[in-house]
Amino acid sequence: MKGLERGTLKISVVSTAKYFIPRLVGNFCADHPGVDIALEVLNRDAVIARLENNLDDMAIMTQPPAHLEIQDEVFLDNPLVCIAAKNHPLVGKKISLNDIAHEFFVMREIGSGTRMSCDLFFKNKRISPNVRLTLGSNEAIKHAVGSGLGLSIVSMHSLTEHDLKVLVSVLNMSDFPIKSQWHIVSLKGKKMSPIAQIFHDHLLEKVSEIN
Repeated sequence: MKGLERGTLKISVVSTAKYFIPRLVGNFCADHPGVDIALEVLNRDAVIARLENNLDDMAIMTQPPAHLEIQDEVFLDNPLVCIAAKNHPLVGKKISLNDIAHEFFVMREIGSGTRMSCDLFFKNKRISPNVRLTLGSNEAIKHAVGSGLGLSIVSMHSLTEHDLKVLVSVLNMSDFPIKSQWHIVSLKGKKMSPIAQIFHDHLLEKVSEIN
C-alpha cells in the first residue's frame, strides 16, 4: 500500500494538454495526497526527447513519434476547429473550404501536433493555406486571431468560455472539426509503476468529464 500512496509520478505533456491535464492531475492528487507530481509542459519535440531518454512514467500527446517503439493508447478525442475574430464576416454562416481559400492563417509552429494534423488535412484536400504568421502558443494565436490577423485551427480543448465570449468564434464549416486524438505514450516494454498504473486508470475513468 505504501507504494500506492507515496512516491513521484513523472508526466510530460504537449502544451495544448495544459488546458485539461491539470484538472485531472488535481483530482488525482486529492485522492492520493502522498503522491508528488512532476508535470512537464513542453513542445512536441521536447516531449519526444524525454520519451527517448525514458525520463517519464508516461507522455501525453496527439501525434506519437513514428521512429520509436512505443506503447500507445488513445484516451480522448481532440477535435480541431477553425476560429475567426468575433467580427469576421464569415462568423455565423454555413461555409465550405472554398470560402476560406483566400483568407490569411495564423498557425502553430511546424512540428507541433496541431500543425501536423492541419498540414495533413490541407494536403489531402489539395489546399495550400496562406499562412501569414506562425506562433508557438495557443494563447498567442487566439489573441492574434481576435485582433483580425487571420483565421486559425486550434484544439477545441484550448478554447475557454472567455475566449468564445470575447476573443474568437468557431466557424461553422463543412469538413470540420478535423479529427485528432490524445494518446498516452510510453516506451515499448516499459513497466508502469503502481502509481503510474493508478494514474493511467484515473485518466480513463475521468476522461468523460472533459469531453
